[in-house]
Amino acid sequence: MSTTSRSSPAMVRANGIELCYDAFGDRNAAPLILIMGLAAQMIAWDEAFCAQLADRGFWAVRFDNRDIGLSTKLQQFPVPDLASLIEQQLLGEPLSAPYTLRDMAADTVGLMDALGIESAHVVGVSMGGAIAQEMAIHSPNRVRTLTSIMSSTGEPGLPPPTAEAMAILLAPMPTDRESYLVRYARTWQVLRGPGFPLDQARDAQRAAEIFERGLNPPGVARQLAAIVASGSRKDALRAVHVPALVIHGDVDPLVPLAGGIATANAIPGAKLVVIKGMGHALPIPMWPQIIEAIVSHAK
Repeated sequence: MSTTSRSSPAMVRANGIELCYDAFGDRNAAPLILIMGLAAQMIAWDEAFCAQLADRGFWAVRFDNRDIGLSTKLQQFPVPDLASLIEQQLLGEPLSAPYTLRDMAADTVGLMDALGIESAHVVGVSMGGAIAQEMAIHSPNRVRTLTSIMSSTGEPGLPPPTAEAMAILLAPMPTDRESYLVRYARTWQVLRGPGFPLDQARDAQRAAEIFERGLNPPGVARQLAAIVASGSRKDALRAVHVPALVIHGDVDPLVPLAGGIATANAIPGAKLVVIKGMGHALPIPMWPQIIEAIVSHAK
């Protein structure tokens, strides 16, 4: 069991909103910011995973994005009509959403300001990878290294999610505890794939913790609208000179491997690590490989 210290969750003012965060390890170590994906609270970065990063010489900070967990809910905005947004996107019409991934990148920079962090190693997963890319594009001086995990450039024409993954993504979220626990297990069966008993054994506990902290289905819809409305980063990524690492699973059903390959191809000098048998998840057996890749890139 790790003896790494963890700070108690706290709220800070960032980019005009409140963000909930906690941190692992030595406050004076190199800062490493962990950005979670769509609909995912900061606790989706497993404590043991964060502790292992801290044990390798980093001050690992995780936080709830806007509209999720204990961070500010943007309830002043209506719930977006995702079907019409996607239709507008297909027709090439201008898109409007309550906020974009660039705003969420500004939240992350605001968190760094609040914590007195001038620059950090930035690691994002899925939507968090896209937010990390936006930081590298718009605030490169704040990003020591970029690690984009199971993410994409957002460019049109990349392979879509599998039908099963898309159905899980768009299905209404249950609001009672028992139904939510069942849905959580089903979601990760699809996204993570079968054959991960260590993770499956912890799904019920993980789901219960998420439920206790609070669900926000309208916020998830706004986050999804932000992804759609933000469009392609492909051209902007060509100008990124932050050292970049792209990690992707070869059986990802939600963001197929082509998204990771496109990201690595777009960023000059980016390194691509493909993890065999990994879906759209960070399964416990693959932590050593993922952590080793992040650490050697950051060092």
